[in-house]
Amino acid sequence: MTDEEIIREAADEKLINDAYQKLISDYESSRHRKKTDLITKAFNFAKQAHKGVRRLSGEPYIMHPIAVAQIACSEIGLGSTSICSALLHDVVEDTEFTVEDIANVFGPKIAQIVDGLTKISGGIFGEKASAQAENFKKLLLTMSEDIRVILIKIADRLHNMRTLDSQPANKQYKIAGETLYIYAPLAHRLGLYKIKSELENLSFRFEHPEEYKAIENKLRETKVSRDQSFDQFIEPIEETLKRMGLKYEIRERVKTPYSIWTKMQNKHVTFDEIYDILAVRIIFTPTSREMETKECFNIYVELSQIYRSHPDRLRDWINHPKSNGYQALHVTLMSKEGHWIEVQIRSDRMDEVAEQGLAAHWKYKEGKEDLEYTEDENELNEWLHTIKEILDDPQPDAMDFLDAIKLNLFASEIFIFTPKGEIKTMPADCTALDFAFSIHTFLGSHCIGAKVNHKLVPMSHKLQSGDQVEILTSKSQHVQPAWINFVYTAKAKAKIVSILRRNGREIQKAGEQMLTEWLKRNGMEPTSEIIDQLAEFHEMHRREEFFHSLGEKTILLGEKDLDELKGKTKKGETNGGWRKYVPFVKAKKKTDDAKPELFTVPEKFNRKKPIILTDDNIHQYKFPSCCHPIPGDDILGYIDNKNQIEIHKRACPVANKLKTSYGNRILDAKWEMRKTHFFDATIQLAGIDRRGLVNEVTRVISNQLSVDIRRLTFTTEDGVFDGSIDLRVHDREDVKSIMDSLKKVEALKEISQIM
Repeated sequence: MTDEEIIREAADEKLINDAYQKLISDYESSRHRKKTDLITKAFNFAKQAHKGVRRLSGEPYIMHPIAVAQIACSEIGLGSTSICSALLHDVVEDTEFTVEDIANVFGPKIAQIVDGLTKISGGIFGEKASAQAENFKKLLLTMSEDIRVILIKIADRLHNMRTLDSQPANKQYKIAGETLYIYAPLAHRLGLYKIKSELENLSFRFEHPEEYKAIENKLRETKVSRDQSFDQFIEPIEETLKRMGLKYEIRERVKTPYSIWTKMQNKHVTFDEIYDILAVRIIFTPTSREMETKECFNIYVELSQIYRSHPDRLRDWINHPKSNGYQALHVTLMSKEGHWIEVQIRSDRMDEVAEQGLAAHWKYKEGKEDLEYTEDENELNEWLHTIKEILDDPQPDAMDFLDAIKLNLFASEIFIFTPKGEIKTMPADCTALDFAFSIHTFLGSHCIGAKVNHKLVPMSHKLQSGDQVEILTSKSQHVQPAWINFVYTAKAKAKIVSILRRNGREIQKAGEQMLTEWLKRNGMEPTSEIIDQLAEFHEMHRREEFFHSLGEKTILLGEKDLDELKGKTKKGETNGGWRKYVPFVKAKKKTDDAKPELFTVPEKFNRKKPIILTDDNIHQYKFPSCCHPIPGDDILGYIDNKNQIEIHKRACPVANKLKTSYGNRILDAKWEMRKTHFFDATIQLAGIDRRGLVNEVTRVISNQLSVDIRRLTFTTEDGVFDGSIDLRVHDREDVKSIMDSLKKVEALKEISQIM
């Protein structure tokens, strides 16, 4: 061993031991039943198993399992079983040890969790969407066995995101896309708000580095004035809380760069136009658990004496907790500076639940497993049960399945009352039919309408929080294909598709039977050639479609079908059968359209290097209509099924699906254009109508900026106008220049660019 190697090994050893000692120290200061020996045993086992292996960043591989265990311990609040599982989570996948080896050394519980983590390793997603859905199903099924599997998986993803700098750009987009699509919503659903925010922020940082940096700089620049506003705002609040004799803490909560950027995109506003960047959190220690709720509302009453409260922005998550257990009272108050500021009032117990989510609910019992939870304490049971129901009827399209799950992950909640006054939690935007299916499949499939607050409404009626709903049914009612268009929840969509598919199979079977009988009556056997010939005669591309039409009686077999068979077959020698099929082949059309030749990705193509879009090669790439990227946009490339490259904006919804389903086909892409090509862009305008306004807008664009207007549409109503302008521009700079010039037109109040 050289001196250099000895020094490096000693440095590695110190790095590893320091990280491990920090983990043990944090674990020993937690409230868990102490099993330090077991954790040390798992650490030594993992350290030996990963010996000599390094991560892309160059650090020893064992640093990753230690970091995941640290997150599980300190940031999620898990105990020794989870910490050991986190330390061992890559052993089975990356070394020669098996799940049986883990079971023999550490027992069946840790082995089960490690096995669950191994099944969903390498990210949830496989090479194709179907593999992705299969792995996602494994994840959710394992998750319903032991929720710690998904909690450790989220910890694993968080550490991978924190160390994503060492990966090439195309991998960064794939991993960031997966994180935003699945892991952040999962963390949110499990009540891990802090982790959810960090996952979103890190994804944003890697996908849109310039926007991230710009918002970070703005937050830094406005910190002094924000701190002053905070101090002025809380001064009278502190006096009141002291007078009430409460033990409290007031924290400043600043919106994350990701949530600021999302608001800027959705509302088409600038950073300076966002007024709710600052929020205030009051955390107090109640005099007793019984007084907790009352004291929350007492604080609210006192605050509304100091500041005017917004009547429509009171959120009572105390009496109606979110499905992940989150509780707090959210109120919005008008500051002396004239800005609305949200104040979150919560007890220290509620704050712990908000920080650590589900883990904060679990009871710890002497002499038992280090953390235990019972069904009535696990507030995710109902959600997990819904997921399992969807898994029982898997969608044929993997992306449909994922989107259905995602609907439920992202949904904000409303409260619906049954006729007997029971409260049911439903996603916002759900309909009466969603509610029917949430109660029972029979109610949903025979629903004819509902009574909402004693008033008759159709089944497509959207429900509001606080509605009392009675479902009306009829035995003669059956599921219709159109129903899929007016349900919102994943459960209802899955049930409708499942019932329609089952009904379709029965109709298809009946059609097949009818065809067999008709052919026998006419002295023929139902061979595949004859069936295909009849299907083609009726312009059906698939046999199943043909059988379905026969079953529904939209096709009736008759003389023309017999003539068709006789005209295109030769008579057999026995039983008058028609045995030999002469296929009819259409001649291929010749086309002389000279399209520009698209670039085809060769077999040995370096996917880690970015593709550069220039004026000379831009015609070699595909630009789908989903997002209309123009030079200056953050973009990526996607290798499609023909090995050609599509260009998408990184924030495009289609690109988000591609990142999560086909991550290995994602490429980094950059612009190097010289303002010779033109691209389409649309600017949306709104403001106060006045004479000559349209003329002024067109003069600014055409005369001052020499930009071609392709189309201009304006509508006015009651003195307010809105409109859009389609332009031909070189790049994002042109769009910004046009928008800056239009902002000087007095009557224009809202100016934004749309995809």
